[in-house]
Amino acid sequence: MVKSMTGFGRSQKESNDYSITVEIKTVNHRFCEYNIRMPRQLLKIEDKIKKQLGDYVQRGRIEVFVTIEGSGAVHRKVNIDWSLLEEYFQYIQQVKNKYDLQQDISIQDLLQRGEWLQVDEVESENEELINLVFIAVEEAANQLVSMRISEGNELELDIRHQLTSLEGIIEQLKQYSPLVVSQYRERLAKRMNEFLNGSFDEQRLMTEVAIFADKADINEELTRLKSHISQFVETLSLPEPIGRKLDFLLQEMNREVNTIGSKANDSKIAKEVVELKSLLEKLKEQIQNIE
Repeated sequence: MVKSMTGFGRSQKESNDYSITVEIKTVNHRFCEYNIRMPRQLLKIEDKIKKQLGDYVQRGRIEVFVTIEGSGAVHRKVNIDWSLLEEYFQYIQQVKNKYDLQQDISIQDLLQRGEWLQVDEVESENEELINLVFIAVEEAANQLVSMRISEGNELELDIRHQLTSLEGIIEQLKQYSPLVVSQYRERLAKRMNEFLNGSFDEQRLMTEVAIFADKADINEELTRLKSHISQFVETLSLPEPIGRKLDFLLQEMNREVNTIGSKANDSKIAKEVVELKSLLEKLKEQIQNIE
């Protein structure tokens, strides 16, 4: 199956105390790479989230964003530095005694120096929150896969169109390549006839034509090229990730086309080689986005 590496999925889940949003975005990457951003209280389940996503995504750069909102997301806790408070109280008491002040020490006096009192926010952590995150991740992952499959279907249509064009050029070259040898024989015979005034060795001519035919023969490359295209088409229907295999086949196809180009001793074949390379370059652009 052709599945794109580009996709997006989003899920929002709510409970009485929480509102959790999970967004997953994937883009092209040679391997499988994760970048997960979420609140600190969820860091301990990061590996579990990666394992969960591994059932949906096998290749690409995966970015996950988890946000938590709601009254249950954060609890506030008061912390008192009793030793500092005691020292501050004693200081006020000494001032009163030294200057014979009659006012009582009030709580307002102590609160004017609030360093001893601190309110900390503690992020909550419980099974309900964690389970809700896993549910949201799964829903977002399903949306992501759906988008990757949809885009993959569009890629497959274009790829098959390019492969059909490749096959058409290969068939033209198979029919035309034998003519190259006969045309070379005619040109060579004409030149030898001109230089030798009609008295040339037919055996020598046949030998030269045979050498040329061996050097210019592209049937083997065309056969392998067509075989690679057949494997390419079969691979498109495989259920597992196929991007790397398609990339390998494309490299082999490029190698055959380059060989044909190096053997080409004809302007028409050279022109078709340029067209083949153009089609392979278009295929490469599409394959780079396939999982």
